[in-house]
Amino acid sequence: MSNSPEIKIFTGTAHRELAENICAYLCVPLGDASVTSFPDGETFVKINENIRGRDVFIVQPTCPPTNQNLMELLILVDAARRASAYRITAVIPFFGYARQDRKDQPRVPITAKLVANLLVAAGVQRVLTMDLHAQQLQGFFDIPVDHLYALPVMMRYLSSRDLGNLVVVSPDVGGVKMASAYAQALGATLAIVVKRRISATETEASHVIGDVYGRNVLIVDDLTETAGTITNAAAILRDRGAMDIYAGISHAVLTDLAVQRLKDSPIKELITTDSTPVESGAAGCATVLSIAELLGEGIRRIHDDESVTSLFELKK
Repeated sequence: MSNSPEIKIFTGTAHRELAENICAYLCVPLGDASVTSFPDGETFVKINENIRGRDVFIVQPTCPPTNQNLMELLILVDAARRASAYRITAVIPFFGYARQDRKDQPRVPITAKLVANLLVAAGVQRVLTMDLHAQQLQGFFDIPVDHLYALPVMMRYLSSRDLGNLVVVSPDVGGVKMASAYAQALGATLAIVVKRRISATETEASHVIGDVYGRNVLIVDDLTETAGTITNAAAILRDRGAMDIYAGISHAVLTDLAVQRLKDSPIKELITTDSTPVESGAAGCATVLSIAELLGEGIRRIHDDESVTSLFELKK
């Protein structure tokens, strides 16, 4: 018998297709678990196979419906813990509530920390995630967090495109570090759009730091929901003389409003990942890259007690 516990991968209803693709990459079957709802909306979970002493990974992005998917994850974790799993790793490609990471107004919660506490209380022993909205969220957990980046997946695609004379643009000051990493990888220069948030769905781009005149532009950001930030950035970049405008977004939680804004914007192509399901209506305005191999390799290395750091390295 091998000393290493058998790997088991389960998923809720948030993104079954991604879990199946991860299992296909790892050549393991997707674990058998029933995840249903009672008529009153309560979630019911039953794991239909023996997982005693197994190394369990639960794949569940906490994308919309956020609260439903978060509760499914917590209940799946509790079921696995009570079934005597050897170790439970929550694989959360998109970590909901990540933007509520500080008290920026009086009498508001730090919900990202609450979610971290809930996951640990449920029985999560390790977290695997990708492109957190704020990297300091890793410190909200008192358990190991493996934080992956979509950059290598994006770079494989971008390197196949003719994006000469390129400027990488951060659509706000907070995204400069991420944009700088893309600029370095692509051998491009860097520019910043300064924005002002008016409401939860409205932002206003005020001016551009850097030269974009006559250049192709790649706007990079970790998340878009209403596409207000990136479409406003694209509009002011076009006004400043930018040529072809592309957007590379790690997590595209596209609402109907976002789809319409993207169609009406000067953005030539939105490039994103399948960290969350991209609805069929939104798929027409986005190029969706799979992160199944990235997450699958992260799971394999965690299971085999190997380093995941080399997953950040770009293949030349």
